[in-house]
Amino acid sequence: MRTHEEIVKALMARPGVKAEVERLEKEEGFLLDALLKARQEAGLTQADVAARMGTHAPAVARLERSLATGKHSPSITTLRKYVKACGKNLVLQVA
Repeated sequence: MRTHEEIVKALMARPGVKAEVERLEKEEGFLLDALLKARQEAGLTQADVAARMGTHAPAVARLERSLATGKHSPSITTLRKYVKACGKNLVLQVA
């Protein structure tokens, strides 16, 4: 049985996979920047956002960390709740 690291290494060697991973990381980095900016502009802490979302601060920390690491993509519903807690609206665009 191969390890997780071996599988990732094999996948990253396939044509197009590395480029797609890099594209996704760039998009999620942009999303994280937008979320952090919304929270900062609202003058809110993670605990404040969590309370407004009806969750706990560690959940908001995990959400922000997941975008920073690219290990998990949050649902549209979660993103909508987060930005609403910051007094913003989520706008999606397909180009």
